[in-house]
Amino acid sequence: MKTIIDIARAAGVAKSTVSRYLNGGSVSEETREKIEHIIKQHNYVPNTFAQSLKAKKTSIIGTIVPRLDSFAVSQTLMGIDEELRDRQYQLLISSANQDMNREIEEIYALARQKISGLLLMAAQITEQHLKAIRECRIPVVMIGQQHSLLHSVVHDDFHAGYMMGQHILNKGHRRIAYLGVTEQDIAVGVKRKEGFRKALGEHKDCEVRYYESGFRMNEAVAAAERLLEDWVPTIIVCATDNIALGVMKAAFLKQIPIPSGISVTGFGGYDVTEIIHPALTTVKYNYKRAGKLAAENIISLVNREPVEMVTILNCEIIGRESVDNLQGRII
Repeated sequence: MKTIIDIARAAGVAKSTVSRYLNGGSVSEETREKIEHIIKQHNYVPNTFAQSLKAKKTSIIGTIVPRLDSFAVSQTLMGIDEELRDRQYQLLISSANQDMNREIEEIYALARQKISGLLLMAAQITEQHLKAIRECRIPVVMIGQQHSLLHSVVHDDFHAGYMMGQHILNKGHRRIAYLGVTEQDIAVGVKRKEGFRKALGEHKDCEVRYYESGFRMNEAVAAAERLLEDWVPTIIVCATDNIALGVMKAAFLKQIPIPSGISVTGFGGYDVTEIIHPALTTVKYNYKRAGKLAAENIISLVNREPVEMVTILNCEIIGRESVDNLQGRII
């Protein structure tokens, strides 16, 4: 059976009745059981997109991600998918491949699919983003970034940076390099660095220099090689775990042992950071929980229920072997 007309004939009901049932409308208990029996008997799978062309409201939530080859993105998507499945919603994923123009195009493209709501993982929100969201007239929840006009689920990046600053100071490090990312990314590029800077500002005997890298590991390797040619700190604090892995590779290529030659830290809490040797000191983020909360919030918005503008998730520092303890030593 390929169409709802086939189901209607087999169940002895009108096509409109089957359509109403599939779209969550009201039908009698007897009719519902009859239609469900026919659907199960013939393994009928409704065409969700075809339904969405006629339905005023669908059970599809669109999600735009910056890239697919990211631990943070994949973990967040797992949380989103689990929550949406539990709530009988479907997930439609689109990757912008770190292209802002494509990101905006995808907002319009997903809206044409009649999605009920949109989850957006964007590095920054521009006026073009806001224009697209206004014109599409769909509820939106941002994940990982915050904007005054949009609902958002964010990690406490400022506090994460502050905790990391305190941690390395407590380990006796005073000659410090921070390898960050572009400040166009407010959460990773600005807030983490500001929290870190605040912690170091509370100690007057620090020498700290700030550098910049791309997000990808090969970009981090190149940035770390340039950094180590410019200066040799006792520790490099990296804005992400991916960047930290690149720094560790660069140190290996230069035959600098970790942590005795140089210490390294990251942010994220990726699974691989526990497996590598030495294991990486990092700040662990609960990406999966963020995904679940974002899914909960977007469903509430779809149902016109109240939602807090900002939901902030806590994070925790994981101290491991990649940071040398210099307390009491003369460096």
